[in-house]
Amino acid sequence: MFIPIQLDENSTEPLYAQIKSQLKTLILSGHIETGTLLPSIRELAGQLSCSVITIRRVYQDLEQEGLLRTKQGTGTFVAPVHQGERDQFRKRAVEEAIIAAIDAAKQMQIDEQELRDIFNEIVRLRMQND
Repeated sequence: MFIPIQLDENSTEPLYAQIKSQLKTLILSGHIETGTLLPSIRELAGQLSCSVITIRRVYQDLEQEGLLRTKQGTGTFVAPVHQGERDQFRKRAVEEAIIAAIDAAKQMQIDEQELRDIFNEIVRLRMQND
């Protein structure tokens, strides 16, 4: 199974963190469904050109978080995720993006009303395109 993880080797964020974050997002967003068999540790390490140890750590951490289940001799599967967890994740992701936008606006000395105007215009344009 191909997992759409994009690594940025120029990022200051370690590969492990990039992989874990993106895999977690794919699971919590529902792009990788409950019960899906994930690639073996070796297979995913080969796909992403990283070490087996890195992928083992990602799988172990996500298993500790309750997002993955490993069955010896069978493989690693996506564990059931409750809808409430998915909703919280979605809300938190949007909140973090909005906070980053507000911080950028402050750095550019954009006042609250101008920021609201920019936000409303972008929402209007994006909603027309969908």
